[in-house]
Amino acid sequence: MLNHLPKKVRIVEVGPRDGLQNEKSIVSIEDKVTFIKMLAEAGLSEIEATSFVRAEKIPQMSDGGELNARLQSFPELKKTHLISLVPNMKGMEGALKAGVKDIAVFTATSNTFNQKNINASIDESLSRIEEVMKVAKASNIRTRGYISTVFGCPYEGQTSLETLKQVAHKLQDLGVYEISLGDTIGIANPKQVSEVIDFISKDFNKDFFSMHFHDTRGMAVANILASLDMGMTSFDSSAAGLGGCPYAVGSSGNVATEDLLFLFHSMGIETGIDMKKLSLASQFILSKLNRETPSKYLKAYLSSGR
Repeated sequence: MLNHLPKKVRIVEVGPRDGLQNEKSIVSIEDKVTFIKMLAEAGLSEIEATSFVRAEKIPQMSDGGELNARLQSFPELKKTHLISLVPNMKGMEGALKAGVKDIAVFTATSNTFNQKNINASIDESLSRIEEVMKVAKASNIRTRGYISTVFGCPYEGQTSLETLKQVAHKLQDLGVYEISLGDTIGIANPKQVSEVIDFISKDFNKDFFSMHFHDTRGMAVANILASLDMGMTSFDSSAAGLGGCPYAVGSSGNVATEDLLFLFHSMGIETGIDMKKLSLASQFILSKLNRETPSKYLKAYLSSGR
């Protein structure tokens, strides 16, 4: 195991969107801008900035248009891919108006989860995505795909690998540049991770996927190690370990970007991210939320006085 580690990995930072969306304390737009700028300064070049969803559903994301307009005014962010989650055509219209250049679309391997999340079946969600992507292509907007409940559903339990393959093929045919595979309820284990990656690699190149683990049950780092061993090199994570899914009760807890950095850097794997600058960004947003981090490494790092 771990005999063929990569020299470098890629991290997609999801803190400003996935990390904040479930927080009850509304973060001001000024603080969101500062947080995103600090993350970019730390070396994160792909950042989920916001989402264009109904404000009454996720109030934290109600300022998506204004936030994007503010971010685009900073020259230092011109080379940063700022990704906005877009659930449907109404969201796409808002993203277009805001001048968004990178979007993400999402579905799941569970019909029940999709119905609870976006009031649509898997097939209906794919039809919505097709509409969105037609506009995105015409507007030269890059599109990332998300598939939730890959490793288990809070309502249906185990989900189908055949469904995963079908959904992934559909998203690929529609033109996404990458698919993020989500462990939505943090239930995956390394054996299952290896089996899923082995299954999808029969139909797809591994570099078409990013792994998105939640640390709800403390298994995220172990699952990332299993992913590395299977040849995966792209991972989603959230600064300070913030966030999770508002439609999967008890499943908050994205794996912390700091935990990934320690794992990778300690094994000699490059990330291009500065731990000190990242920790400052995490400290900043934690202070605005008046909460502590669940990240064990960040706690240790901060207590060491570094």
